Amino acid sequence: MTPEQFRAIAPLLIGWIKQTLTDHAGVARSVASFGFLRLSRYFSSELLTSAKVVVVDRVPTPPLSALGATGFEDFENMDAAGITYLDTYFVQKGEAGKESLHFHELIHIVQWRLLGSDGFLAAYADGLARFGYRNSPFEVMAYDMQDRFDTSPMPFNAEQEVADALRASRQRDPTS
Repeated sequence: MTPEQFRAIAPLLIGWIKQTLTDHAGVARSVASFGFLRLSRYFSSELLTSAKVVVVDRVPTPPLSALGATGFEDFENMDAAGITYLDTYFVQKGEAGKESLHFHELIHIVQWRLLGSDGFLAAYADGLARFGYRNSPFEVMAYDMQDRFDTSPMPFNAEQEVADALRASRQRDPTS
């Protein structure tokens, strides 16, 4: 997808996201309300109280093909455990108790916050188009930090590390 093509569908995509969030606002809960013990060692209390979670049977993925975006069918049709939009993420019912998944999705919330909607969506779409889901830069960042969360006893400031990683990637590729 070219940057011009993305700019053409971006307002439709943001509209879909906002409508999806509105449709689920009544059942959204703060991350803090889940009572996970370790997340506060990695994220600020402000983030944990402001970020929202919606537990669903199947996470909603944007109808990218219907919006005019081609080449994202694998992403559109995957049965993801979680997905993040703005300050809210959706998790499958059977996965809602997994603190590690919440950690992963919180990384994406930090990315959204730092880049804004347009910046996040453009960079995420570019990464998907160029590398596929698992190897896209934002997923690599989230999975790598999630792995550290799962395996290392040493906490780290995840919000700062996301900011540092995004800053470093912009320095390597100023067009991103």
